[in-house]
Formats: sequence, structure tokens, C-alpha cells
Amino acid sequence: MRKIIHCDCDCFYAAVEMRDAPALRGKPLAVGGRAEERGVIATCNYEARAFGVRSAMPTARAFRLCPHIILLPPDFRRYREASRQILAIYSGFTSLVEPLSLDEAYLDVSGIERCQGSATRMAEEIRARIRAEVGITASAGIAPNKFLAKVASDWNKPDGHFVVRPQDVDAFVAALPVEKIFGVGKVTAARLQKQGARTCGDLRAWDTARLIGEFGRFGTVLYQLCRGIDERPVRPDRVRKSLSVERTYAHDLPDLAACHAELPALIAEFRRRFAKLPAPRPVRGAIVKVKFADFAQTTAECVCHSPDDAVWGALLDEAQARRGKAVRLLGVGVRFAEAEEAEEGGEGQPDLFYDA
Repeated sequence: MRKIIHCDCDCFYAAVEMRDAPALRGKPLAVGGRAEERGVIATCNYEARAFGVRSAMPTARAFRLCPHIILLPPDFRRYREASRQILAIYSGFTSLVEPLSLDEAYLDVSGIERCQGSATRMAEEIRARIRAEVGITASAGIAPNKFLAKVASDWNKPDGHFVVRPQDVDAFVAALPVEKIFGVGKVTAARLQKQGARTCGDLRAWDTARLIGEFGRFGTVLYQLCRGIDERPVRPDRVRKSLSVERTYAHDLPDLAACHAELPALIAEFRRRFAKLPAPRPVRGAIVKVKFADFAQTTAECVCHSPDDAVWGALLDEAQARRGKAVRLLGVGVRFAEAEEAEEGGEGQPDLFYDA
């Protein structure tokens, strides 16, 4: 039986800002892009969340919900320094640490003798050290697998932890809403709920054939996770699966020609990032992402081992034609060969598109 801890710092960027400027504490605070530049909220503190502000929300909407919110631009130098301190704390407990982002990671502490082998006590010590050494708070989930540990880490946020004991797994998972399963977003959740599957317990009534018929390969993942089964190991050496850039425009691109005019600069930025990779990686496919003025979005993808401007241009034609409306965001990217059969909906994989 494995012992997995999922650690996640509370409103990380905002927490670092409040740590460094204590006068900000107790006030609604967000870190993100400016509203006039069509920025989005990267994260916000709990005072801002009380007004309905959320990560990935357009900054303009955040100001409508909370006109007195304090908006700060991100300072990744300070965030990366805090991240290095946090990772060092994690690594002091086990060599099996799988970072998911600057502030979030899985730790496999199976067989570790520290704290008399208690994963719960280790999680408490980790959280105490982050508070003392980094000056921010973290929450943790402790469970027999990654899926349950990640769900559990959200249970007592902020600054708390939750344990799912092996004997409690079946009942705990059965009561979970289906949207707690990673990979199940709003659309998939609505499809499931429409057919009577509101909880993981409800979903257990669906056999594998029905799930695969509805959701393809992801149906197999759903069959396992709604039963609390997750055999994925904690992987310290997890390999990047994709690389891309995206850009949100201050003014909508009115038509396909305007989109094509912006494509060379976007591709150039992608090539700069690609050139900085520490080692050459075989490419499996090219992707273009389009978000329209009404916030609907789509991606076009093709198998291609050496994409050029013409390939991305053709994918742009395909994606833009699906709605034919003005465009607020464009992205270009590639998938690497090793990611060919990555689990569908696998959490922890960074968003394919990086904000350029």
C-alpha cells in the first residue's frame, strides 16, 4: 500500500505578495494581467474569492465583481525562489517528488521511516516548515494514490490537511461529485449528469463498454477513478509532453487575414522557446489554438514531425473556419513523441499553451 502526499500552497502567487508586503493582507488581492490588455487572473487570495473572483477569469470581470480589488503583475523571479525553497523541503523527506507546478507536488513517502513512518505527520511537518521557512501556508492530502491525494488536498484549504485512509477509500470516492475526477470538466460533467451520473457512486453503474462508447479511451480512466483506482507512480523525472505559446490580443482580430498577420510573430516566439530546450526532442504533431471573441475556443491538430509556417497556417485556417468570428487569442505549439498516448485528462500536466 503506497503512501502519497499531495502538497499545494494556498493562493501561491498572492501569498508571496502578501508575505513581502504585509499591508496587503486582509484585502482582496489578485495577480494577473491588466484589464485593458485583456489580461486574466493568475491567482487571487481568499478575500478576493469571497467576491467570486477566480483563477483564469478575465481581469475585467474580476473588477466588475470586486471593484476595489488590488491587482499586481506577476513577479516570477520571487515565485521561482520560493518554489526552490519549497522543493528543497519536499526533497528532504523523499527522493520521489513529482512537481506539478511551482508550488505543487506529489510525494511518495512509502517506506520512509521519518515521523515513525506516518505520512500524516510528515505532511504536518512539511506544512510547518513551509510556513516557517518560506513564510506562506500550504495544504496537503494524504492517501493511497495520486488521484485521492490531490482531491484530499482541497478538502481543508487553506492551511489544512485531509487523510483518506485505505479502509475509507470506497465510501469516500462513491460520494465524490463526478467533476472531482480530473479530466472531467464542465462539458463532460454536464453530459454525465444529464444521464444520471452525478457522483462517482452513480458512475459505477456504467460498465466499461458504455464508458468507452461515450468517451473513448478516457472511458477506461473514468471506470478506474470512480472506483478510487489509480496505479500511476510518482515520477520525479516526468518528461515535458508539449511546448507552445499563446497570446491574447488587446483588440479582437476581425478576420482570418488579421489572424494570419499575427501568426509569424507567434511562431517566432515559439521557436525561441523551442531553441532553449535543454535537449532535442522528437515532435509528433503541430497544434493551433483559437479563442473567439465570445470565449468559445477550439484547437486544430495534425501529425507532423517538423512543422513549419505553412503547417501552422493551414491549422489556423481550419480552426478559425469552425466559427468564423473575431478572435481574441491565438496559440501555436507541438506535442512531443513521448506524449503520444498520455492519459486523457491527466492532471498535473501544465496547460499546453504558455502566455507569451
